[in-house]
Amino acid sequence: MEKQEFYKVVDKLILPLFTGSFIDGEIESSIRDNEVAYGKRNTLLIKPSKADEYRLVLKRGQPFQIFEVNLLKSILSEIDKISSLNLDDESYVAVLQENAIEKSICSSICEGETVNSMFGIINELEKWGARTYEGSKVAIGIIINLTADISEQEDNLTFSDVMNKDFFALLSNGRDSYVEFDKKGNLLGYVQLDKVKKVPCITPYEYEMVARYCNEKRIGIVLTENGDFLIFKNRNLLFAKRSGNWNIYSHEEVIQLLSYRGNYSLKDIRRSVYYTALDASFAYCGGCIVYLNKDSVESALTHINAHDIVDERYFEIKKQQELENAGKLYNLQTLSSVEAMYNVPYLTFLQEQKCIKAQSIRKIINNKPFHELSRKLRQELVSMDGAIVIDSDGTIIAVGAILKIEAGSEGGGRLAAATTLSKYGVAIKVSQDGIIKAFYPDRKNGKVKTLFTVA
Repeated sequence: MEKQEFYKVVDKLILPLFTGSFIDGEIESSIRDNEVAYGKRNTLLIKPSKADEYRLVLKRGQPFQIFEVNLLKSILSEIDKISSLNLDDESYVAVLQENAIEKSICSSICEGETVNSMFGIINELEKWGARTYEGSKVAIGIIINLTADISEQEDNLTFSDVMNKDFFALLSNGRDSYVEFDKKGNLLGYVQLDKVKKVPCITPYEYEMVARYCNEKRIGIVLTENGDFLIFKNRNLLFAKRSGNWNIYSHEEVIQLLSYRGNYSLKDIRRSVYYTALDASFAYCGGCIVYLNKDSVESALTHINAHDIVDERYFEIKKQQELENAGKLYNLQTLSSVEAMYNVPYLTFLQEQKCIKAQSIRKIINNKPFHELSRKLRQELVSMDGAIVIDSDGTIIAVGAILKIEAGSEGGGRLAAATTLSKYGVAIKVSQDGIIKAFYPDRKNGKVKTLFTVA
């Protein structure tokens, strides 16, 4: 494969799969080097074939995992096979390359004849994703049972027999009802997920039941109403296709990164922060979560309006900041006005200043820390305009806070808020299109950097 063509393949197919990754230059290579190998921190070295004398440096915020390396090896092998065909039709080659991504994803989580069955099921679901049933988009759920094989039965129906029929759109909803196939793609029956054992899983909130059900012996595939594809196994969301691109989810590595630079961090809090970002991502509601370091809260409070604070202890700190700042103005009228506003008990302040939102939030969260709230409530809170700010213990400082951002901040309000407060901990911005980005400042120059990106 020519180098220019390889750059195009990496840019179009591989970088979107490994969300947040980018080409960080190239280095010399020899025939002794593998097509895929670990480089320095958070990098992979890739080339199209053993014979090539260069390797591209692929880099991202979170480290690459071994299953991602194996997936990438499979992708490069498939793409190299396509390149060796020397086809002239670029459109046809593009289709084959996209299919190579899906085929490699299937190969990474199953084996044997199941790979072809899973690949075929995904292709049938993609046809449904491009059409409607009685004018509406449909959601479909599929379970592949890796331990079942009924191919010896005489009355078998395969996925290709049934999935293209109109009635198939009515048999499942992709949340609590699924159509089940055996490992060779033969129709097994129907699965209703209403009594699934509660076990740990990592997935968007709406898909907890299917994630819990899909252990190492089952694969779950969901087509959502908005055209997303989700793949579950080992009780985790492993892959998703959103906006036309497949993405990998390395959950545990991202959760660990949330403790970056933190001098105190509970895993339960980190996990709840990530879960909430994941829920907001798949709800397409957007959001901003700021997870502060223990020694940075007072500095962060300078950016938060007192009317948004929902914790009395932090209101008292904010009050002292406001009084001290007013005292430095040498303006008796201003100082008198600030003192009249703040020299009252916290609950009186909320009532006098008509802080209806803060009063409501206090009643709703009922003094519970962030990680003890239900996932659904956390998603609702983070979807509000502004940012939700929590301290290192999980105490909620503010919800829907419109932050005072630094001069010269770029991007939308949530991005500006996230980059401004990232200097005090880790700030996560979830965009309306579902991309999750976490920011932190570089210790050397103070510039904001991306800690991780999840599609």
